Amino acid sequence: MGSLIDLNLHPDPPNPTAGCSTSAATLITPKIEPKLEPLDHPPPSNPNPNLGLPTTQPISHPEPVPDETNVYSEFDRISEMFLTAFANKIDKNDDFMLTDPDAQAIVPVPEQTHEENQLANATYRRKDPPRSSELVRVSNLGTEDERYFREVMRKTRMIYDSLRVLVVAEDEKRRSFDFVRSPRSSRGDLKAASVMKERGLWLNRDKRIVGAIPGVNVGDVFFFRMELCVVGLHGQAQAGIDYLTSGQSSNGEPIATSVIVSGGQVLHQKLEGGNLGMERSMHYGIEVRVIRGFRYEGSASGKVYVYDGLYKIVEAWFDVGKSGFGVFKFKLVRMENQVEMGSAVLKFAENLRTKPLEVRPTGYVSFDISMKKESIPVFLFNDIDNNHEPMYYDYAATTVFPPFVYHIGAKGGGCNCVAGCSQDCLCAKKNGGDFAYDSNGLLVRGKPLIFECGPHCRCPATCQNRVSQKGLRNRFEVFRSQETGWGVRSLDLIQAGSFICEYTGVVLTREQAQLFTMNGDSLVYPNRFGERWAEWGDLSQIFTDYVRPTYPSVPPLDFGMDVSRMRNLACYMSHSSCPNVLVQLVLYDHSNIAFPHLMLFAMENIPPMRELSLDYGAADEWMGKLPICN
Repeated sequence: MGSLIDLNLHPDPPNPTAGCSTSAATLITPKIEPKLEPLDHPPPSNPNPNLGLPTTQPISHPEPVPDETNVYSEFDRISEMFLTAFANKIDKNDDFMLTDPDAQAIVPVPEQTHEENQLANATYRRKDPPRSSELVRVSNLGTEDERYFREVMRKTRMIYDSLRVLVVAEDEKRRSFDFVRSPRSSRGDLKAASVMKERGLWLNRDKRIVGAIPGVNVGDVFFFRMELCVVGLHGQAQAGIDYLTSGQSSNGEPIATSVIVSGGQVLHQKLEGGNLGMERSMHYGIEVRVIRGFRYEGSASGKVYVYDGLYKIVEAWFDVGKSGFGVFKFKLVRMENQVEMGSAVLKFAENLRTKPLEVRPTGYVSFDISMKKESIPVFLFNDIDNNHEPMYYDYAATTVFPPFVYHIGAKGGGCNCVAGCSQDCLCAKKNGGDFAYDSNGLLVRGKPLIFECGPHCRCPATCQNRVSQKGLRNRFEVFRSQETGWGVRSLDLIQAGSFICEYTGVVLTREQAQLFTMNGDSLVYPNRFGERWAEWGDLSQIFTDYVRPTYPSVPPLDFGMDVSRMRNLACYMSHSSCPNVLVQLVLYDHSNIAFPHLMLFAMENIPPMRELSLDYGAADEWMGKLPICN
């Protein structure tokens, strides 16, 4: 394992020239202004939405009495309360800090949580344990250590994303039955973070880490500020600067650890709180993590936060900002030997979507290998060699099943929801009484099998239960890779739980598959894919009575898939034991549960230009050695 260096015992010596020796002029980012930023959405009027589960009588507790170390405020009164009543108070507890706005440390009170499957409305707020005041730097991580921390981070983020989607879906379900609808829906991001904190699932709370956070890679993207708190990348829910306060510091001086470059300024700043922490970090040569937040079309919150890596603060000065208020400005220099900034990759992908030849004049083999069979073109890029293999296959936008598959349930069997499907329609009942997707088309939780509305249903094309059958929603690129042969990456930012594409080919029965194998042909075997669907929505760490979904039940998949002549972009996805894409079985155009469609969904937020990967599983006795299409 890597070592933990205690910075309280061994602070870096003052080094005014730290970072100035960086030779690359393009690394200098002048006038970075950490500023106060509002929450992603207006706070809800009801801070205690439930998950749509059975409720109990609310537990009544007296409100805490405000004092100098504990000040609480309702969400809908944060701005007024913070700018008036508590402008000069500084809380010693870093989790619930109320300070002068200039100190960059306004933190909203998290929502209430509920026990297991009784997440009912509660009227009290409990004081959470304070964050650690011990500064450490994690170093000397080996390959296995990095994989371990990455997997821990991946699972934590998956719990957060799936819990947030569940909160929103259950709120939509509850509101659909309400005669009088509440004006605002649940804040799934706040609720998920609050529940995870109650269960002790927040990461990096026992140490205050300086430098890189184990398991977080440069370029990782986040849709919500609260998720930054959950993983420990930035510990403040609203403040732009995260820092160790002077009251917690061993030498009585604040130390900044991370900064979000975003937002606007509302009052004159002073050299105190977060600003003073930045100045002291500059004095001691301590690096800070930089997260850039900006508006992004298609984001769940309207924004996206990208981790851009480690920077050294090399200069600080006082100036007048664009808003006319006095602000402290800091010049940061990006430390060397880091991968490309995530924000730069997002910008590059944006230009690539609109003017690919201007961004990359050479390397493109085709601007649509699907030959218009997909609603969105699929690029083919190779700047390594002259291999154009993907051009030689017929592109199959959907799987080709044997004719007998459609003989089962060929007539009828659809819902009659002319105006749109509801929770009591036939297709919802097939899925156990709930829709598999929320209103945004995100997978709520993985299941053995999902029944979507199909051609025999009377519901419109806009039905919430028609997601994977609509084809591509994002722009993808098949590219030549020195590591994997061929790979697939998206030119868009894909949100966790989103549909990606179908894994297509020509379906063969067991007997046909055996003949093809004898002839030396490579086949894909659906029963060998890892059951990663069970990980999406696995809330066993949230609910003690959580049970893995077993309905609808599916018999073992006893067929192979020939991709030697017809295939789509999914066949070029590489194998990974830690994939970012899962396989979900879906039926919609026939009722033969032995031959489902293989639909692919994102297991995590996937930034543009990051390779997509699947868990192809392991070989079995009759299917022989594991083949990979690449």
